[in-house]
Amino acid sequence: MPQPDLVIFDCDGVLVDSEIIAARIEAELLTSAGYEVSAEEIAETYAGLTFKDIMMRVEEKSLIPFQASLIDRAEEMVDRKLRSDVRAIDGVHEAVAAVTAPHCICSNSRSERIEFMLEKVQLLPFFAGRIFSALEIPSKKTKPAPDVFLFAAEKFNANPANTFVIEDSVHGVAGAKAAGMRVIGFTGAGHSYPGHADALTEAGAETTIRRWAELKGVIAALSEWSDA
Repeated sequence: MPQPDLVIFDCDGVLVDSEIIAARIEAELLTSAGYEVSAEEIAETYAGLTFKDIMMRVEEKSLIPFQASLIDRAEEMVDRKLRSDVRAIDGVHEAVAAVTAPHCICSNSRSERIEFMLEKVQLLPFFAGRIFSALEIPSKKTKPAPDVFLFAAEKFNANPANTFVIEDSVHGVAGAKAAGMRVIGFTGAGHSYPGHADALTEAGAETTIRRWAELKGVIAALSEWSDA
């Protein structure tokens, strides 16, 4: 059976159910700063982006100037809440363990945050030494730029066309597609919304899954399909 060169997992909203936690805090901070927005709106429109990028996009749209100190405050509040509340997404340990191809993480989060979340939910052994933060690669360009995906592929000597990426956000899917990779959309986290699967497909995901038990079969089927 054909084997991918590399399987790349996003972290937030894919391995751990952290997107909804961050969205609630970010919505609260933006609302208190004068831009009323719900956690659901943040999750649907801005999931996958750094808070700095979310703030800049909201500023541009609303013409409300925000204090730069909001970024540090958001980071601190989200970190604190994640340390106490973050959970692994059901079935993820078994799904990652079943991936026999080389695999890694590409995320817009800081590696320090990724590591403490993975350690808390006992996923760190699967990814130790294979965590790529877009904030820490040479270009420092975050998703939806393709840079972090291409950086990881280069490290693994992987052909992007034979690399699978599992992503929960439109912005992440767009970045992986721009890197020339094949994308599986994931809609099984707490921030998922009506139309989520359709949005990921429209952004370029070849298919979507809601449960981790589906991953192994989907990768096998898509690998066969590309080999045909």
